[in-house]
Amino acid sequence: MIRLENVHFQYPKREALFSDLELHVPRGQWVSIVGPNGSGKSTLVKLVNGLLDPDSGTIHLDGTLLDGESVGDIRRRTGYLFQNPDNQFIATTVRDDIAFGMENRCVPRKDMKQRIDAIAEQLGISEWLNRHPASLSGGQKQRVAIAGLLVLNPEIMIWDEATSMLDERSKQDMLLRLRHLHKNQGLTILSVTHDAEEILASDRAVVIRNGVIAADMKPIQLFENRELAWECRLQPPFSLALSLELREKGLDIGLHHNEEELMRALWPSLHVSK
Repeated sequence: MIRLENVHFQYPKREALFSDLELHVPRGQWVSIVGPNGSGKSTLVKLVNGLLDPDSGTIHLDGTLLDGESVGDIRRRTGYLFQNPDNQFIATTVRDDIAFGMENRCVPRKDMKQRIDAIAEQLGISEWLNRHPASLSGGQKQRVAIAGLLVLNPEIMIWDEATSMLDERSKQDMLLRLRHLHKNQGLTILSVTHDAEEILASDRAVVIRNGVIAADMKPIQLFENRELAWECRLQPPFSLALSLELREKGLDIGLHHNEEELMRALWPSLHVSK
């Protein structure tokens, strides 16, 4: 679905960031892009969406070469969610903001209304449609931004640190909805993130370090590699961290990043003496 081959990219007056970069992402896969700050994560997804042009090499999306002629069509098939949702709002009501992209594509008004109502119900934002975006919380704004992308029926969703500004409750809500979208709509997802729960929910973790792919593995394997996780500034969830510590001390109950699962695994090992 997404194929980068021999990609070279360099910002002006700086050393090359990517040189002969290769990355293949099958259709319907959820890939977390992780790594230290400044490693090139956001640059990578901007290249995929045509927001930046490679100096050399090729980028294909579903067999279509990304270039000056195809970039418009590729962007229509790709939804890009920025870290700050305020960067995506241009209208005075939530409804008008969600409709903006469809208006640019000349979607009939009747179809626009049906799409907006359906997505608003799916994401639980129907009661906000007549509100000004500025009156919403950070989590609510991100949900509206997602709605504005989903009404356009994208094949690929790109999240660039989209949950980093949210409180824990809003982040968990966003993650739940992202899992639902991935499972039920078969979206291909590229997610630049430092959030452990988000990484563990994905199918694959690609580590970018110093402009190269330093590792490509299952998310759980990333957290098992303590040194690599530390370099990426990743902290495992409590349940997973405890599972790893217990395994090192000789009690291998498996790796769990859900507290309920961890308790069920621990229960047979607990002995209560009278």
